[in-house]
Amino acid sequence: MTDVDLLVAGAGGGLAGALRAAQLGASVLVVEANEHFQQGNNTAMSTAMIPGAGSRYQRAAGIDDSPERFRADIEAKTHGSAEPTVARALAEVSAELVEWLADHVGLPIELPTDFSYPGHSAQRVHTIPGRHGSALLRGLLTAVAAEPNIDLLVPCRLDAVEPGCRVTLSRPDGSSEQLTAGAVLLATNGYGADPGLVARHVPEIASATYHGSEYSTGDALRIGAALGAESGFLDAYQGHAGLAESARTLVTWATIMHGGILVDLDGRRFGDESVGYSEYAALLARQRESRGWLVFDERVHDACLPFRDYQDVMDSGALRAGGSVAELAEAIGVPAQALAEEIDEARQVATGELAKDRFGRTNFEAPLGTPLRAVRVVPALFHTQGGLLVDEHARVRNVAGLYASGGAAAGISGHGATGYLAGNGLLPALGLAYLAGQHVARTTRSEGAQ
Repeated sequence: MTDVDLLVAGAGGGLAGALRAAQLGASVLVVEANEHFQQGNNTAMSTAMIPGAGSRYQRAAGIDDSPERFRADIEAKTHGSAEPTVARALAEVSAELVEWLADHVGLPIELPTDFSYPGHSAQRVHTIPGRHGSALLRGLLTAVAAEPNIDLLVPCRLDAVEPGCRVTLSRPDGSSEQLTAGAVLLATNGYGADPGLVARHVPEIASATYHGSEYSTGDALRIGAALGAESGFLDAYQGHAGLAESARTLVTWATIMHGGILVDLDGRRFGDESVGYSEYAALLARQRESRGWLVFDERVHDACLPFRDYQDVMDSGALRAGGSVAELAEAIGVPAQALAEEIDEARQVATGELAKDRFGRTNFEAPLGTPLRAVRVVPALFHTQGGLLVDEHARVRNVAGLYASGGAAAGISGHGATGYLAGNGLLPALGLAYLAGQHVARTTRSEGAQ
């Protein structure tokens, strides 16, 4: 006899699984260890970007896309190393997911078309107004509160899962309880908050700032290993080369995609920024003092205002400005000639005088004009992308009744940081949870009918 059809550990992206299971008639218990999860989990700290290939929003915008095209982009970005079963499942469910978030959860989904993220061959990354995960999480929690089939316990931690999905829960006061679930979904994120695991699996980013939940300590790996589960892709992670040093707030990479550049403390660029913000984190970490300056102009500044993160950077006072290249160089302490040369090379590519710059970058939206702005940035580790190996329903391989999503599962970024596509953190978090909740509910209903 089970106490609940589905237990979800983690109140971030895992809430999508709770909501989908409850929608289909299952009873759900969500436990969350972090009392302040609404501000401090990775979903809340995200930019609320969710790929959806072939959605109605794309059709309305005249954008031709499909799951097959999305899978091809994943293959290209990961050089064929992404786990194919999960990549196929997430690509195929992605449009359904974003439409469900609008229709069932009630989120005001929109499709930005003002710029494209690296690696996506179509504009498919959906979001919500403000482009910030805190609003996404609030929307999920509002839907959870209205769902009578879901109970939420906070703070409460999943400590152990025994065969047969008998679980042990604990509270900060030391009390504990056991119950039996029909299935367990591990949505506890990855191991980014465990310095030892980070140093072991992703040493190239170990010295960078960790910008994620302090509760992402590898619980899923520990629980899964105790049950004999296999893990994989543990060297995969999402980095970011655009964390404002003083504000510890993300400067959106839209600054780059709209034509900005990233220079080191000597005023020099050191690569093609447009390849992606994730892999650029380790590259920034190798520069002098592991610091640099994002440089852009008033046009780019205006284009980034829809991002709440960017607004927070502005409010923090982290922006520096200059009416000329020389004035900005003085304001940020870099050699004026070096900065001028970098801005001029970008101008030559933007105007077509050069087909590409010396690093191979071919796209600068427009030449940078004056006045100019800059933000001092440091590299960051946002979350790890490897975890328990799962199938197309998010079931953990070889462990009956156990499911995993988000950073708790092996995602679709292949190995290292270079395979990360924008939104491919939230897509496995929400998408695998959605698939898990759906499978648990349908399996429960099927078994109940027998």
